[in-house]
Formats: sequence, C-alpha cells, structure tokens
Amino acid sequence: MMIPHLHLQGTPVNIIVGSHVWIEDPEVAWIDGQVSDINGNDAEIVTTNGKKVVANLSKIFPKDMEAPPGGVDDMTKLSYLHEPGVLQNLKVRYELNKIYTYTGNILIAINPFKSLPHIYGAHMMERYKAVPVGELSPHVFAVADAAYREMVIEGKNNSILVSGESGAGKTETTKMLMQFLAFVGGRVATEGRTVEQQVLESNPVLEAFGNAKTIRNNNSSRFGKFIEIQFDKSGRISGAAIRTYLLERSRVCQVNDPERNYHCFYLLCAAPQEEIEKYKLGNPKSFHYLNQSKCYELADLNDAQEYLATRRAMDIVGISQTDQEAIFRVVAAILHLGNIDFAKGKEIDSSVPKDDKAKFHLKIAAELLMCDADALEDALCKRVMITPEEVIKRSLDPQSATVSRDGLAKTIYSRLFDWLVDKINNSIGQDPNSKCLIGVLDIYGFESFKLNSFEQFCINFTNEKLQQHFNQHLFKMEQEEYTKEQINWSYIEFVDNQDVLDLIEKKPGGIVALLDEACMFPKSTHETFANKLYQTFKNHKRFIKPKLSQTDFTIAHYAGEVTYQSDQFLDKNKDYVVPEHQDLLIASKCPFISDLFPPLPEETSKSSKFSSIGSRFKLQLQQLMETLSSTKPHYIRCVKPNNLLKPAIFENVNIMHQLRCGGVLEAIRISCAGYPTRCPLFEFVNRFGLLAPEAMGAHCIEKNACQKILEKMGLKGYRIGKTKVFLRAGQMAELDARRAQVLGSAAKVIQRRIRTHQIRKYYLALQKKTIYVQSRWRGRLVFKRYEKMKREAVAAAVKIQKNIRRYEARKAYKELHRSVLILQSALRAIAAHKELRFGIRTKASVIIQARWRCHKMALHYKRLKEGSIVTQSRWRRCLAREELKKLKMAARKTGALQEAKTKLEKQVEELTWRLQQEKCLRAAGDTDALQEAKNKLEKRVEELIWRLQLEKGLRTNLAEFKAMEIAKLQNSLQEMKRKVDETNVLLLKERENAKKAIEAASSVIKETKVLVDDKENINTLRMEVESLKTSLKLEKQKAKEFERKYNEAKICSEERGKRLEDTEKKLRQLQESMTRFTSQKTL
Repeated sequence: MMIPHLHLQGTPVNIIVGSHVWIEDPEVAWIDGQVSDINGNDAEIVTTNGKKVVANLSKIFPKDMEAPPGGVDDMTKLSYLHEPGVLQNLKVRYELNKIYTYTGNILIAINPFKSLPHIYGAHMMERYKAVPVGELSPHVFAVADAAYREMVIEGKNNSILVSGESGAGKTETTKMLMQFLAFVGGRVATEGRTVEQQVLESNPVLEAFGNAKTIRNNNSSRFGKFIEIQFDKSGRISGAAIRTYLLERSRVCQVNDPERNYHCFYLLCAAPQEEIEKYKLGNPKSFHYLNQSKCYELADLNDAQEYLATRRAMDIVGISQTDQEAIFRVVAAILHLGNIDFAKGKEIDSSVPKDDKAKFHLKIAAELLMCDADALEDALCKRVMITPEEVIKRSLDPQSATVSRDGLAKTIYSRLFDWLVDKINNSIGQDPNSKCLIGVLDIYGFESFKLNSFEQFCINFTNEKLQQHFNQHLFKMEQEEYTKEQINWSYIEFVDNQDVLDLIEKKPGGIVALLDEACMFPKSTHETFANKLYQTFKNHKRFIKPKLSQTDFTIAHYAGEVTYQSDQFLDKNKDYVVPEHQDLLIASKCPFISDLFPPLPEETSKSSKFSSIGSRFKLQLQQLMETLSSTKPHYIRCVKPNNLLKPAIFENVNIMHQLRCGGVLEAIRISCAGYPTRCPLFEFVNRFGLLAPEAMGAHCIEKNACQKILEKMGLKGYRIGKTKVFLRAGQMAELDARRAQVLGSAAKVIQRRIRTHQIRKYYLALQKKTIYVQSRWRGRLVFKRYEKMKREAVAAAVKIQKNIRRYEARKAYKELHRSVLILQSALRAIAAHKELRFGIRTKASVIIQARWRCHKMALHYKRLKEGSIVTQSRWRRCLAREELKKLKMAARKTGALQEAKTKLEKQVEELTWRLQQEKCLRAAGDTDALQEAKNKLEKRVEELIWRLQLEKGLRTNLAEFKAMEIAKLQNSLQEMKRKVDETNVLLLKERENAKKAIEAASSVIKETKVLVDDKENINTLRMEVESLKTSLKLEKQKAKEFERKYNEAKICSEERGKRLEDTEKKLRQLQESMTRFTSQKTL
C-alpha cells in the first residue's frame, strides 16, 4: 500500500558539513547522522549506527540539537516541524512514560500497554479541573476539561473525537473522558442511580455485546458510538444518549482464526452451571459459530467473572431480570442455530436437518425462541412466493438453507444489539430542556488489511468524512491563530478529499449507489458489480483497477491506497428481513423476542422500495457530521506503539503509518503550508540576538529587535505577531545555520584565545617549577656537605663516649655481681632450711602410707590367690563331672559287650553240641539231615562272625575315646598347675618389692597419728577367705573321688577287654572246627 509522505524539503543553505540531519531508513523510518561531505546536491552522511549513506539534499531534514532531552509537550514548539522531528519527540516522551503529547489542538495518546495509576485517579482530575490547556502537561483530562469549560462559559456544544486503529486504546480513552466529565458534572440521581453511573456502566454491557478479539486487539470495538452527555444550566449532567454505528454483523456467523466472536457468547458458556443447564449449553468448542477459530479464552480475562460483572452492569443501567434472562436466551438460541446443519431432502433442491444432532439443536433453538420447531424448520428451508393466482412454497437447497440460517442469526443479533442501545438510552433518560452537550465519538480508525471487505469500506468512508471535517476545522484554527496575532495571511491550500467522498457517496453514480442498484437486481453478482465499477470509474484518479484480479478494486484514500474484495459486498449490504423469519419471530410466545421484530406497516410491506446497510450508514454518517459541525471539536488520536501489544516497544514505521492515517501529519502539512514555525518573541531574541548585536540594546523592544534580525538575515515571507514570530518552512533552519556559522567563528576566536592563555599559563607554571627544582637541588648539595662534616666531627665523640660507657658498664656489672652472690647465698640458705623442715614434717606420713600400701597389696594378693584356687577347683569339678558322665556311658557300653559275649558263649556251646550231634548222625549215615544241619550252622557261624566284628569295632572306638579323654584331662591339669606356679611367682615378687619399700623408708622424727577404721572390712574378708578354703577342700575331695572312680572304671574296662579277647580266640577255634567239618563232609 502506497502512503504519501510529508516532505518538508531542505535547502542547500541549511545543510553544511558537520550538520546533524535526519535521513530516511527502511527499517526504522528515520535515522539521524552527521554530514561528512557535500558534493553538489548530494551529501555523504555518517549515521549513528556507523554506516555511510549518500542522499540528495532535498531528502535530508535538519536535526534540532538544542531540543530538550525530555521532548516538548506541544510539537508546534519544535524548531523543525517535520516527520522525523515529530517521531523523535514522541519516542523520547514515550520512553519517559509521557504518553500524551499535543500537536496544536490535537492530543496524541500512545497506548503504554501497562498500568500507569499515577497519572489517573481523583487527585489528577482535581488537578486538571478548571486549568487552561497548556499550563499542565498534556493529558486526556485537559481535553475533557477544555470542552467542559467552553461549554459552560461560552454556552456552545462541544465534541471530542477519539480515533485510532484497533488496539490503540480508544475505548479506554473514552472511559477516561466519561469519568472526568462525571467528576466535574456533579450528581443528578435518576431512580436511585446517577446518570453518570449509568453512562459509565453502559460500557461493560456494550463491550460484552459489541466487542470481540481481533488480530490487533483483544477487546476491539466492532461498532462505532457517539455518546451525547447533556448538561443543565448549572453545568451538571442531566441526561445522556448513545448512538451506535455499523455493528459488524458478519462476525456472528464467520470468525477468522485466531480471532473470537463477540464476548457475550463466551461469557454465557462460562456462566454458572444452572444457567448452562437451562440454556442447554456447553464448551464453546461444541458450537459452530465459535469453533471456527481455535481461540476460546483470553489470557487476562476470566469469562465467568465478566459474566457476573455484565449482569451487575445491566442492573445498574436499568435492565430488569426478566429482560436479562430473555437477552441471554436469545444469545443461546443463536449458538444453537449455528449447529443446525442441512442435507439434501427427498425432493429436488430441498433440504432437511442433517442428523439427530441438527434436529436436537433445532428443537432447543425453537424452545429458546419460544416458537414452533416445525415452523422454524420451514422458515429456514423454504420460501413463500405470492403470485396473483396462488401462494407457492419453494424449497431451498442445503447451501441456501445455511445462508438462510446465518441470515436469521445475524438479524436476531443485530436487533438485540439495537434493543440494548435503546434500552440504555431510555433507562438513562434524555433532558429535553438541555441546551448544552458534550459529545464523545469513539470511532474505528482507518483500516487496511490483506483482505478488505464491506466493513472496511464503510469504516474508511467514515474516516474520509472525519478527515475532511478535521482539515476544515484545522484550517479554521490556523486562521484564528493568525487573526489573534494580527498578522497578514493569504489563503492556505490544503489537500481536500472531496473527490474521494464523491466517488463513494455521490448520487447517482457513487459506489454506494451502484451497490444498492446491484442489490436490487436478483441476478446481480459481485462480478457484475465489479465490472460496473470498472466501467463507471475507469478515468477517476482515485479509483484503480488491480491488474491481477477481476473483482477487486482499489481506492486512493487520504491515508493510502486500499484494495477491496467485492465478493461479499452484495450480501453484506442487504438490510431486509426475510418475511418467513419476520413472521416466525413475531409469532413467538416470548414478548421480548416478538418486540424485536415489530410488524411492518402495510404500505411498507407492499412497497418494493429497497433498503441497504450502505444507504442507512450513509444517512447516519450524514447526521453525525451535522452534529459534529454544530459543535466545537477536540481531537484525540490514539496510537498503538507496536503490534505485539507489549510495553516499552516503539515501532517507528508502524507509528508513522498511524500518524498518517490519523491525519496528524496532514495537520503538520497544513501548518507547514502557512507558518509552521512559531516562536515567542523573547525566545527568538534570546536565541538569534547574536546575529544582529547592534539590535540588542539595553532598552530595546523585542518586536523591533526581531524585525532587525530578520531583515539583516535577508529573509522574506515571515510575519511578526503580537507575541510570536511566524516563519515559513525552512527559515528556522536557515537561521540556525547562520547562527551556527556565527557561533562557529566566535568559537574559533575563543578557542584561539583560550589556547594562548593556556600556553602562557603553562609557560609560567613551567618557569616557576624550574626555579623551585633548582633551589631544591642546591639545598640538597649543601645538605650533603654538612652531612659529611657531621660524620667526621661526630666520629671522635662517638669513640670517647664508647670508652666511657664501657668503663661505667664494667663498674656497674661488678657491683651487681657482688650483690647477686650475696642474695643467692641467702636464698639458698632459706630454701635449705625450708626443705629440712618439710622433710621432717612429711617423713612419718610417708612411712605410714608405705605400710598401708603394703597391707593393701597383701590383702589383694590373698584375695587373688584364694579366688584363683576356688576358680581352679570349680573348673576341675566341672571337668571331672563331664569325665564321670563319659565313663558311665562307657561302662554301659561295656555291659552290653559283656552280654553279647555271654550270648556268643552260649551259642558256641550250642554249636558244639550240635556238632557232636552231627557227628553222631553222620555216623548213622543220614546225609540229608547232615546237609541241612550244615547249612544252618554255616548261616549261624556267619552271623556270629559279623557280630564279633561289630564288637571289635565298638571296643576299638571305646579305647580311642578313653585315650582322648585321658589326654585332655592330663593337659588341663598341667595348664592349671602352670597357672598356679605363675601366680605363686608373682606373689613372691610382690612380697619382695614390699619388703624393699619398707626398708627404704627413713625413720620419722615426729610421728603423726593415723586412725584406721577398717576392722569390720577385715573381719568380712577373713570370713570370705575361710569359706573359700572350705569350698576348696570340698572341691579337692570331689576331684579325688572322681579320680578314684575313673581308675575303677579303667580297671573294669581292661578286664572286659581281656574277656573279649578270650571270646575271639574261642570263636576262631570254632571257625576252624567248622572248616575241618566242612572238608570232612566233602570227602
């Protein structure tokens, strides 16, 4: 999109080498630098980022190096009024959180995207109350106060026009204006609620139903509004009225991602659970009108809380609970309408609800609208055609039925929004006797997107109208300024956009008229409409036909060229209600809904006159312009510093675009067409008096001094008013260039003189320092000579002093040595005497202690010996008991062996007897019986041999076990004997040591009586010793008894062994006899 720039051309006289200038930059719009070289009409500039750029002098703008570091509050005070100067001033102030700046009578408000509570509130309202504009820093309260004071004092109607693109802060600025007017306008109660309260609380209601999230703004107003606040004669608010313009109806049915539909739909889905169940609602994702975009929630917005806040606001503005319920029932019905899908019916080009889900939503929508479900289906799917002969019902195909459904939803929502506005106006009430009012216009700013439709066309048409009004008012203000200063002025030309307005609204050949004409023909399409535009405006300089499209068209607006897509122009321009929809909703059982669609007058219904949104909007706009023309306007231009909606980000290119679209740069251009630079007389004289020193006398008149300065500089076209000097474009730069030259020459002279002064001062200082150094050096030489003489003279004195000190020290040492010997002998005598006395005192106690220790050691030895003996006896007793048990077991086993031996002897006797018997039988010749007897005997012999071997094994094991036990007992006895011997040796050593200690003790000179009271303990110890001796004797007896029994058992065991050997011999003999018997038997 091409946007014209405001070019205030520089002149070669203004720019010299070393000048600080501004040049265009594609990234940051304007960048500053310094001229390093000039070659003809081109200049080489070194920018602040280090780049070298060559630009034409006509495209270079001078930079004011003397501008205040915090910027100026009114940009008409800038020495150089051009685009880069304006942009830099706004940027500097924005970085200091100064978001408000004047440009003449225009207030520029830059959205900070953060809370600034210190510049709002009641204290700031009180501060700006009744204070003329300009005395305090720029503020929205200052504009509101100016409008209020002019209305009260002059009795004229005033208006405040707030404009800007989406997200620039128009709605918040309007709220601030309303708060200040309510603050200064007093309190007039209406049914228990003040008018200003109702006006302020109308904002949440209108925002809920008229605002939505867009790409650029989370709370974008999708309608324009003009609020008339009426005042009585005393300046108190007595009434108010709200007029709205061009609600975006298409958003109800069509939402682009990531935008949202109107807030009220999401608020209702977040209502309390009973409300959701009553209206059969759910998650926004389940509704077609809401799920076209993936955005359902806003980061800083709680829909549930906003729903309750909206209901409270409705209470304040006077909407009853019954009407509130009906309003949200209508909103819910629209959501259910969107979920009714259509499919082909049985007949040709007919449609029916697609499935059970569609039928369910159809039923719920009918219940909420309180109409018949079948009638609602017929109204959506059929059309009635009335002919003179008959009434014909025509079915709609699914696509047409969907269009009909969306049309019904848009119509219902539009009528609901209009009803809300009317209800708010009726609730607030208007004062018919009021003759003064202040109007606040919150209107959408100029819009230019990639895709621009009918809404953008109407919005930009509105901005063209407002821009024309703005230009005319600004030109009038310029003339008033010149008249006030009593200067001669000629007609100032400014760009008039009347040709654009004629292109849009002229009858009968304007775009709106051609659009209405196309809408009246049933067969018209957007292609035919576009072709009609191409033919009609092919030679119009403001109308452009794009090369790559057959249906788009471009209009060159004051803020730039905008290309519109005509695809939906015809559908969006139609402003009539389908008769079937009208009849359906009139028949609703809900009075609220039927009142939204009052029956049309008979003559209107019969008339074929066509009504369109474009024509109606043009009429509303004309009425608005008439209202604004009857008021004194005040302008507030809201600016969005960045598209990220974040604080502390200042996008130069984006802001320059908004300043052009908002007419701020056009206002500067108009100012430049006259006298853009205006400087108070005293400031001018103070700044440029050095150009004409002869005019600066002690009693000079400022106006005459200004005249002389300007005449001397040879400037023409300037004007000198009563309090200001008015200069043409570029003249301030020329004066600054001349001033810079004079200052440069003066600076050179001053620098030369200062350098001379500095060199002279340096020379004198150097001379003074040289003399000082020389004097110090001479003093140093004299000091060295003196030191040498001093060392030579002092050497003799030092030697004499050394000898004298040695003599005195030797003498003092001898005296000290003699005294020390005497003292040492006396001290040694005293010490020996003390030691002797101490030895005498302590000798008796040492002897007693030695005896007592000897007695204690003897007792300890006795106890130790007796304890050892007792322990040994008890241990031997335990060992003897164990040995006795083992011997008893061995004895038992030996008895078993004896029994076995007896049995074997009996068996041998039996075998002997049988052998004899067998001999007898053999003699008798009974061979068979002998053989049988032989077998039995052999078996018996084998059994006896096995038992004999078993007895031998048992005897061997028993002998080994006895030997091991005897060895253990002998070892333990030897170990105990060794320990007793060691104990006796230790006791003997202790006795010898005690005797030596007693013999070593010296005799006691003076005995000290020592009392010993341990008789009871000694008796106890003696008794214990006696008992231990008794137990020791018993243990010895038991040990002897065990030893005797052991010997007896040993003897018995040896006897049994002998018997066992005899038995073995007999068994061998028996075996030999059996062998012989067997051999004989064989023979």
